[in-house]
Amino acid sequence: MINTDSLTDEQLISLVREKDQELYGIIIRRYQTRLAHYLRKFIPDADALEDVLQEVFIKTYRNLYGFNVNKKFSPWIYRIAHNEALNHLKKQAKVAVSLDEKEWQIIDERKDVKEEVDASFTKKLVEKGLASLKEKYREPLILYFFEQKTYEEISDILRIPRSTVGTLILRGKSMLKQSLK
Repeated sequence: MINTDSLTDEQLISLVREKDQELYGIIIRRYQTRLAHYLRKFIPDADALEDVLQEVFIKTYRNLYGFNVNKKFSPWIYRIAHNEALNHLKKQAKVAVSLDEKEWQIIDERKDVKEEVDASFTKKLVEKGLASLKEKYREPLILYFFEQKTYEEISDILRIPRSTVGTLILRGKSMLKQSLK
């Protein structure tokens, strides 16, 4: 029996392709929460998010033989998730950004009501500001600040040059700052 916990995603993909397709379930468990968290920024409806997430894992599985195991798996699957989110949004013809409540909650009993109101107000402002940005600026900001992806990973996910990632993040932050004033 193989200890799959110590395997990298790339090693696991090789095993799925060569020996045991059942191991794909481990990939799903590794990425389900992270991808759901990422997709929630674009798809606030829980049912629609589940449908898109399921489609991501189906497409990923179908295209496993096209994945280059010498590259990182994470940007590849995020790219698939990104494309599926865009496909869904095009079908819905409506863009909505919703920040995860957990990102904004600070569990501290000493926090007073004013701080809670300020945090709620700030969250709404940021949501509104992000929603007002063009997609080309919003996506890198979400990937960088909320998904903690590196410039290199964002470059792979969005299929843009690494230098462009920095420029889009810088401009997006500036535009977000302007919209928050």
